[in-house]
Amino acid sequence: MDDADWPDFIDVYTGVFTYFGDNKKPGFDLHDTPRRGNKLLQSCFAILHNVSDQRVKIPPFLVFTKGSKGRDVVFRGLAVPGVEADPADDLVAIWRSKKGERFQNYRAKFTILDTGTVAREWIEVLRAGEPLHTSAPSSWRTWVDRGVYAPLTAEPTIEYRTKEEQQPAAGRDASLVRCIYDYFKENPYGFEHCAARLAGLMDPNIKIETVTRPSVDGGRDAIGTYRVGPLADRISLDFALEAKCYAPENGVGVKELSRLISRLRHRQFGILVTLLSRPPGLSGASQRPPPGCGHRGRGCRRDSGEGWIGGAGGGPGMVDDGVSD
Repeated sequence: MDDADWPDFIDVYTGVFTYFGDNKKPGFDLHDTPRRGNKLLQSCFAILHNVSDQRVKIPPFLVFTKGSKGRDVVFRGLAVPGVEADPADDLVAIWRSKKGERFQNYRAKFTILDTGTVAREWIEVLRAGEPLHTSAPSSWRTWVDRGVYAPLTAEPTIEYRTKEEQQPAAGRDASLVRCIYDYFKENPYGFEHCAARLAGLMDPNIKIETVTRPSVDGGRDAIGTYRVGPLADRISLDFALEAKCYAPENGVGVKELSRLISRLRHRQFGILVTLLSRPPGLSGASQRPPPGCGHRGRGCRRDSGEGWIGGAGGGPGMVDDGVSD
């Protein structure tokens, strides 16, 4: 989870772990990697989808992340391939480019199972070929026997993210945010179209109906709908979007949030798109707008395998229709 170009991510709310494979530079075939990691992903997901009654042949995945210092590591959980909610999108080969060369890598989705510890005894019997030993976690045995996912979910102890948690990671993420600001700082009205596009990229359920005119817009830069419910019977919720093209070092304040909330109509919610952070003071508001900030928006396009911002290391450039001045 320390590679900004390949943003592995654990969603603690749902227990879903998004992991990128090990073909991270051009010149190699998708499965031709030194540690054969992508080949392992391919075989495990093939068993999961094609011969699901043979799940016992899929090895358990122990997820570790780097610790705060030295060679320390943190155990994040016991994972199995796939997610219950969206099995069709759990292993995808995506295209990326580096130094003008295109190549493919996997984006895989795992479920971290509801178990806090893994016994050393089970590790030893795993090596001996007994994955369903009595020392195995119950959530693992349930998944192998019946294919039932029991994800490890955790509600946060606070209801808002700190300013540090909202900031983009140093390096490419920060440069992308600065690139957007430099492109639109002389034309904040053009940023409204960019913000509407970013909102749609962050969540496919968002549909922007219209971007309002530059003036006399009723305090709303864009309006749209958010689709909820099953595919066969969806309903749409109205929302208003506010865009603030502030410098990355200048977060929005209570005034801007209050202005958006005051413009919300009955049964509407609000989305505020900014380039850095918003204050935590309004996190308990009954109609609080879900913010899109530099941290949350950083991977909305890169995670999907599609690049749309160019020139992050030098002059900014937009290469996608609809995101321009």
